[in-house]
Amino acid sequence: MVRGSGAALRRYGTFIDDLRLYVRGGTGGMGYPRLGGEGGRGGDVYFVAQERTTLRSVKNRYPQKRIVAGTGANSSVRALKGEKGKDCEVHVPPGISILDDDGKQIGEVNAAGERFLAARGGLGGSLATNFLPSKGQKRILHLDLKLIADVGLVGFPNAGKSSLLSKISHAKPEIANYAFTTIQPELGKIMYADYKQILVADLPGLIEGAHANKGMGHKFLKHVERTKHLLLVVDISGFQLSTKTRFRTAFETILLLTKELEQYKEELLTKPALLAINKMDLPCAKDNLNELMKQLQNPQDSLHLLQEEVIPENTLKFRDIIPISTYTGEGIEELKACVRKSLDEEAEQENADYRKKKLLLLQTSGEQKHRG
Repeated sequence: MVRGSGAALRRYGTFIDDLRLYVRGGTGGMGYPRLGGEGGRGGDVYFVAQERTTLRSVKNRYPQKRIVAGTGANSSVRALKGEKGKDCEVHVPPGISILDDDGKQIGEVNAAGERFLAARGGLGGSLATNFLPSKGQKRILHLDLKLIADVGLVGFPNAGKSSLLSKISHAKPEIANYAFTTIQPELGKIMYADYKQILVADLPGLIEGAHANKGMGHKFLKHVERTKHLLLVVDISGFQLSTKTRFRTAFETILLLTKELEQYKEELLTKPALLAINKMDLPCAKDNLNELMKQLQNPQDSLHLLQEEVIPENTLKFRDIIPISTYTGEGIEELKACVRKSLDEEAEQENADYRKKKLLLLQTSGEQKHRG
């Protein structure tokens, strides 16, 4: 167990989800006093979302983490209006929040092609400035990546999330029988017969205390924020991180996962959620499942037996509970169907809400015109 978690900490460095950059717009060009010429404006720095780009590639391209746009051309006898300096476009992955050095969010790019003006170029010299140019805007910005996916797999280490992702999609995550196999988020796509695709993110295993940033809690939990649905994956036989930590039953595991999500950000519990109960091929799995289903139906009956630190303020309501085995394949097709159904129902609800709002707006504007 310790060997696994140590490897995780060392190798997490290959994945970057936060990058600090110095950006500066280009300086404007000199004006031409004798003929009243105006220097060109300095170039701008833009962040542009692009698929198949990573923050690692941004860091590799700008190893000094310093990005400066082109200087505007000076005014001259041949060109009284100097040309604008060259813009600098930095390709970043979709799902980036842009924060200033005080940690305040000032923008985001979520879909391929979206642009954010990171630093504006300085004005060229002109009569108004005594023909002297101004310098470009300079800032220190943080790029914070939160994965965008339809479904986020959430569970403690070794619950079988990596195995599940490999079963339901074409992803090939690393799988082993020690904790913390997954040390960076993995993305996979479920492909359906009618060509519908659903993006699934395997989020690295949480541990107790992740909300307080134990282990790498916040690095992992923040990726849950932009997933539309949660899919909790729980080992039916329970979980124990190491010999020094307490053994947790499947029921306690569900409560603890809920508590970690709740204490990190309460709104996470409003997301639609499904529950996959894994390792149903193990001996006693059916007996354990019967016990777990009773506990989930009437959780209040069992809470008095548990320590207070395990119990969340609110419980998650699961749209479906699906027993599975990633080893034998049991329940995998049913799980895929449930994920699809849940996403379709949510999209239909969103469309209905949008139509209601639109109708209400039309009615309101019609009444205002009538009064006028």
